[in-house]
Amino acid sequence: MTAVPARLVWAIDTMEVAPDDRLLEIGCGAGLAVSLICERLIGGTITAIDQSAAMIGRASRRNQACVAAGRAQFQVTAIEDAAFGDARFSKVFAINVGLFEREPAGALRVIGAHLLPGGALYLFHQPPLAEKTRPIAERVTRNLQANGFAVSSVIYQEFQPAPAVCVVAHPTT
Repeated sequence: MTAVPARLVWAIDTMEVAPDDRLLEIGCGAGLAVSLICERLIGGTITAIDQSAAMIGRASRRNQACVAAGRAQFQVTAIEDAAFGDARFSKVFAINVGLFEREPAGALRVIGAHLLPGGALYLFHQPPLAEKTRPIAERVTRNLQANGFAVSSVIYQEFQPAPAVCVVAHPTT
């Protein structure tokens, strides 16, 4: 059994996952967050994507009961290339995905097109060094604002070896 990092529990709690939420996780890795979220869903769903076929394989196996119940689905894709059709999400999130610090324009276009009205984007980061947390939050905030998102809150949480941050944003249009 894999130990669940405290930052993951904090992330799920921060998003206040509701039983009927429609979630999208970008960069799901081995699917630990999906497992935590599926425990809270009744009627809701989570779509989890990752560029690594190996990670999607691990995540799918870990969450096979959620997949069978129709609460979770997995796709091997980058967010910029994702084909969600007419799917809409109430919450989109990523944990330690560096894309949002660098060149997020393509990703944010896709996210904006698939967020439900009133939906939110949650970007969580926990760098290995404490002095990097605030600069990451500032870069992510600037990138979101430059690409049509309004930042509604920046939340810090103390962890070891470094604090984590969550930048919450909404499309401006």
